[in-house]
Amino acid sequence: MGATLQVRGLRIVTSAGAELVRDLDLDLAPGERLGLVGESGSGKTLTGLALLGLLPSGLTASGSIRLDDTELIGAGERVLQRVRGSRIAAVFQDPSSALDPLMRVGDQIARPLRRHRGLQGAALRAAVRAAAEEVRLPDPERLLQRYPFELSGGQRQRVAIAMALACRPDVLLADEPTTALDVTVQATVLELLDDAVRRHGTSLVFVSHDLAVVAGIAERAIVLRRGEAVEEGPARRIVTAPEHEYTRRLVGAARELESALDRLSGTGTGGEGGRA
Repeated sequence: MGATLQVRGLRIVTSAGAELVRDLDLDLAPGERLGLVGESGSGKTLTGLALLGLLPSGLTASGSIRLDDTELIGAGERVLQRVRGSRIAAVFQDPSSALDPLMRVGDQIARPLRRHRGLQGAALRAAVRAAAEEVRLPDPERLLQRYPFELSGGQRQRVAIAMALACRPDVLLADEPTTALDVTVQATVLELLDDAVRRHGTSLVFVSHDLAVVAGIAERAIVLRRGEAVEEGPARRIVTAPEHEYTRRLVGAARELESALDRLSGTGTGGEGGRA
């Protein structure tokens, strides 16, 4: 069935009282896909971290974040640990931040399955294999025995997605999950992410500065500017017919960048340098 996520009056402030996010409201229905869009400093990543109860030291959230009947703001760490990974999971821009460099990737996928689902032995091994196959890791028996540094960037991100989806969370937060990857690898990772959340009816909060990417994966989008929501609506409408001046500037800048890249195509701009 999934879960309903409701945010009301979210405010994130520094210890000095500076507001980084102010009076943000959002609703996410079971299986819905929402994009949070904005340039650096808009508050989109901080909003995602607040959903997980993982704001950096020195920042405080107030307002309300409810996952069904569970209030997350002000909840104790024991409650948040039960929620993270099992009901809300995350994939971040740099998969290395989610992976232990000293642990084989198969053991890392097993960790949430053991903690939240209590799997052991053959059942655990089967679930790890299934999670790896779902994100299309090539030759999973071999790759699951490797360490993160032995994988390409695209493969590391697939492992991070497998970890996030292993326990079938109600909500997946994807924060710039393809920005650090080669363009060709980006498309592959977005496709498998889209396929996985559709298959399981997972609600998705997709954080990005790229409106075109958001329009391709999200049904609805909220545009943030300096911590405030300035526009909200169907993602494709926001890209094709933005209403707020700030959103129009974002769309215009993206089109200018795309035109510049088209002019440079074929000159060998390089890439991630790894296999997908």
